[in-house]
Amino acid sequence: MPDCDEPWSFVLTQQLTLVVGTRNLKKKKEIERILEGFPVCLQSLDDYADAPDVDEDAPSFEGNARKKALTLADALGRWVVADDSGLEVDALAGGPGVRSARYAGPNATGADLCRKLLGELEGVPHEKRTARFRCAAAVARPGEVLFTVEARCEGCITNEMRGKGGFGYDPIFFYPDYARTFAEMSPDEKNSVSHRGRALAMFKAELQKYLKHDEPAGRS
Repeated sequence: MPDCDEPWSFVLTQQLTLVVGTRNLKKKKEIERILEGFPVCLQSLDDYADAPDVDEDAPSFEGNARKKALTLADALGRWVVADDSGLEVDALAGGPGVRSARYAGPNATGADLCRKLLGELEGVPHEKRTARFRCAAAVARPGEVLFTVEARCEGCITNEMRGKGGFGYDPIFFYPDYARTFAEMSPDEKNSVSHRGRALAMFKAELQKYLKHDEPAGRS
């Protein structure tokens, strides 16, 4: 882990310490890849043994992202970026939605999630298997949420798992423009079009405003 500045100490020519609010190693690596070259020093919850678990009980992706970011920022005394993302399937009335990670029960693997969803859609024709990934990301510092962004990616659900990359529902989410599932894409291909990639591109643009205009950003 790179050396990071103390809280509130950065200026435009220095790096901001930014904690990625997840313990999901694959998600963390995906976020690191998307933010590569951006002037932040990234840490994760694995660097903070006392980081609290946050109950994601809000009714929306944005609500969960805001809650996670602010709770962790207050607990850790750091800037935090947290996201909540999930899959909305039209044939399931928008489900599993905010329950995406818990859809197959506690401690379910990505394969478990895919199998459960495929079972729910058994017999549903291709034209009715439309779906989208949504991602909301929030950035907070102790005491306040600075901003949120949200993005989506439209696709459809396959009839079987395809590909070995990605995580979660990626093996069954088919992206028509590439004619492949997310799990069949390279990381760079997926990040260029995915819900999380699009949300974090918006995040970078918003965060740059704080790097330029906060005096100095984060001091209290």
